[in-house]
Amino acid sequence: MARYWCVVPAAGIGSRMQSVVPKQYLRINDRTVIEHALTPFLIANDIDGVVVAVSPGDATWPQVEHSLNTQGMRKLITTQGGLTRAQSVLNGLAALQARAADDDWVLVHDAARPCFGAQDLRHLMVQVANHAVGGIVAIRAKDTLKQAEERADRIAATIDRTQVWQAQTPQMFRFGLLYRSLQAALAAKVSVTDESSAVEWAGYAPLLVEGDARNLKVTTPEDLALARFWLSNAEVNS
Repeated sequence: MARYWCVVPAAGIGSRMQSVVPKQYLRINDRTVIEHALTPFLIANDIDGVVVAVSPGDATWPQVEHSLNTQGMRKLITTQGGLTRAQSVLNGLAALQARAADDDWVLVHDAARPCFGAQDLRHLMVQVANHAVGGIVAIRAKDTLKQAEERADRIAATIDRTQVWQAQTPQMFRFGLLYRSLQAALAAKVSVTDESSAVEWAGYAPLLVEGDARNLKVTTPEDLALARFWLSNAEVNS
């Protein structure tokens, strides 16, 4: 029977937050952003281990790790992150090589998405469980979309939004397929903006699983305020 693993790239600095503290360590209520992001995976009985890829010399992560471990969430595995998100994910997969089988599932989640809850996780796992490749959480585009000209300040065309989805995380794939796809894409110097883009480049068609707009990525101060609102007014991790 396939097992489930999780990889969380957390080596970024989040320069757009205009903060000296990396965005994953900013606080929402009494917990850091990354603690909120990790909790659904740490409490899920089906998840065997959670790898967190952090920057070399990260002095904050050991404190967060200790706090989570003392709460009984003892699935954490720490590894060194890379210069890019894709390299951090690849390092996280490498840390699982001795434990994970080719057909195991691995879920990759952003350290800065604190509003993804336990019910959301169960829904994704059920929807993707029988798919040969895997799938991602995404939401349908709601606004009218415009394609810019090369100068980027004039409209070239209006895009049919019914065919456009906004990718989120987690993204869930077979361990071996994702590992090989990422390795090959990086070796070919392909731009890998998320795990699905590497799998797509390798010739596969992942499943789209409709998610929730509340599953935002904390990138700007406004995002942090909105995440604080959602987490204060809804039990997203129940």
